[in-house]
Amino acid sequence: MCFYFSNSKRALELANRYGRKTDMLETSAETPRYKINAFTHPICPVVTEKENIESAKWGLIPAWTKTAAEADKIRKICLNARTETVFDLPSFRNPILTKRCLIPATGYFEFHHQDKSAIPYYIFLKDEEIFSFGGLYETWRNHESGETAQTFTILTVSANKLCAEIHNGGKNPFRMPLIIRREKEDEWLDHTLRRADIKQFFQPFNTDMMDARPVPNDFLKKSPDDASIISTVSQ
Repeated sequence: MCFYFSNSKRALELANRYGRKTDMLETSAETPRYKINAFTHPICPVVTEKENIESAKWGLIPAWTKTAAEADKIRKICLNARTETVFDLPSFRNPILTKRCLIPATGYFEFHHQDKSAIPYYIFLKDEEIFSFGGLYETWRNHESGETAQTFTILTVSANKLCAEIHNGGKNPFRMPLIIRREKEDEWLDHTLRRADIKQFFQPFNTDMMDARPVPNDFLKKSPDDASIISTVSQ
């Protein structure tokens, strides 16, 4: 599954990449982050059909969620969404039809299990400094406080050859995030797409266009803005 990724690009670089405006220049999402941890529910840049790149918290809260306590529980299990069940589960079956988004990334992390060790790998695209995860977004209104929260989840698919060799352990092995090809990004955001057209996107990304390298075992302990997180382990 996808619980750790990097986005080391600043807001203006993202705006230029996606042909959008940005309102993130004064937010935490403007700081380059070499490690973004899903379990802290961070604020991340999200690209929708709107003209601005927006900010959203990782961990989708369905619009029908009633209380803050319920929202806190459900967002923990909505960090990722499996494409195999996304049209069926109550949390995702409405957003998948009309609220698809792109989550900008410069790479992501998975663990390779070997004997009793878990070796972290940094996975990235060979020819794209910034690429896009396919995601879903939702706006939840807290009826107790009146505040609203913009949230998102990252879709996952069966792993390609490279990612399957790396992501070989844990509760959900042989998975990878859904990566949307650059030339298909605008189509992915089209809220008029039918179910069959959306399913055409649910494919593992081309192995030949990806690469990976081991990174230091202590990467999770480092500050998110520490560039050494994605440094190569010396052989």
